[in-house]
Amino acid sequence: MGTEGGLGFAALNRSYECAAQLNKEEVRHPRYNPPMQYLIDASVYVFRAYYSMPEDMVDGDGNPINALYGFCRFLGDFLEQVQPDYIAVAFDESLTSSFRTEIYPEYKANREPAPEELKRQFAQCRRFTRALGLMECASPLYEADDLIGTLVSHGRRKGRPSTIVSRDKDLAQLLTKDDVFWDFAGKGKLKYDHIQDVFGVWPEQIADFLALAGDSVDNIKGVPGVGKKTATMLLQHFGSLSDIYDNLDRVHEVNVRGAKTLGSKLEMHRDAAELARKLTGIACDAPLEDPETALRPSEPKLGDINALFDEANIGTALRRQAERVADLYT
Repeated sequence: MGTEGGLGFAALNRSYECAAQLNKEEVRHPRYNPPMQYLIDASVYVFRAYYSMPEDMVDGDGNPINALYGFCRFLGDFLEQVQPDYIAVAFDESLTSSFRTEIYPEYKANREPAPEELKRQFAQCRRFTRALGLMECASPLYEADDLIGTLVSHGRRKGRPSTIVSRDKDLAQLLTKDDVFWDFAGKGKLKYDHIQDVFGVWPEQIADFLALAGDSVDNIKGVPGVGKKTATMLLQHFGSLSDIYDNLDRVHEVNVRGAKTLGSKLEMHRDAAELARKLTGIACDAPLEDPETALRPSEPKLGDINALFDEANIGTALRRQAERVADLYT
């Protein structure tokens, strides 16, 4: 499939350039240790709760509350443990209206729409996040990954590193030396130097890797016949997708099966690789209003939290936890 306007790899676009932008931005280096900002990929933890908490957890009208309960517990536990000075919680608003679907209408088209009972709980989770006094952000045009990327970029301009709280390896592409990828209540924390050991490529290579090997989760095809092992070997040998295409006459040097014909295969599907790379990169230019102020937690609104818990028929444990969190930020 061809790319929009015949743009080549030399063309700049926001998703392709995000990793380079993050590395090149001017960073202020304060004399003190800068505080960490924590950026939470909310969907990961809403879905985890939805599929792991009992389905028979319901409110007075019989509506499921398992995702809401699990997410509230996760967020409360996180705040009690970390007590962050800067924090944002990013949600996905739509699977069908992001700028990526304008580039490639089949993007994520293989995903089933969320059931209504989960959509309802997502709205409640966002409501809870706001009531806790935290920055809650979502956009019809940008995914949560892009909102997080934008906040990583903003923090770096302020000399502030980021901890990205997620299980989604795509977000690891945002890391530089001072940042952390944290699978909270899962595999733990990864720094920049550990990403290659876990994912096979360096953070700045992740989007290129996905463009070559494809990403079935997001319905990105990549280059036909180039699997994960071949993509990894190509990137280890050449460094980046653009460098691979600048050296197609040397691709046969890579020690992978079918290396002799790999160069012609890559050339044949060059447009597909270029298109995929526009989809796999994270944008860092989403419009966010006054993020510096929004990132600072404000005092939780216990009245709003208790009203939500009353509607959801949630008992005392989470209410007491909300009170403890409120004490932290009063």
